[in-house]
Amino acid sequence: MTSTPPPSSLDPELAARLKRSPDGLLPAIAQQYDTGEVLMLGWMDDEALHRTLTTGRCTYWSRSRREYWVKGDTSGHFQWVRSVALDCDADTVLVKVDQVGAACHTGARTCFDVDVLLEDADSGVPASDQ
Repeated sequence: MTSTPPPSSLDPELAARLKRSPDGLLPAIAQQYDTGEVLMLGWMDDEALHRTLTTGRCTYWSRSRREYWVKGDTSGHFQWVRSVALDCDADTVLVKVDQVGAACHTGARTCFDVDVLLEDADSGVPASDQ
């Protein structure tokens, strides 16, 4: 069962375009603005997106704690927003940031550097043969 999302200050025209999950969330990909490095995936509801757009800092919705969190408030590893884009289906947000410190809660620069499942896909060699 889903609950009604809390009221938000997000522009109603933008809110009407969004295609959210049943729990009212959008995946938000954080990417380093100058290198293209994918840093992390977080979740945003309308209010988190509004806060991100208006404060210049990434605000996410914590599904486990059921509360908003601003990247860097407790860790000191800030994400300064450089741009925000909505994908063609209006169901994912790409936030280009200037990341200060680690993006991952483990302390790593990115959440995507430990478990690499396939590398150098352009080599023409199947991953199982490498």
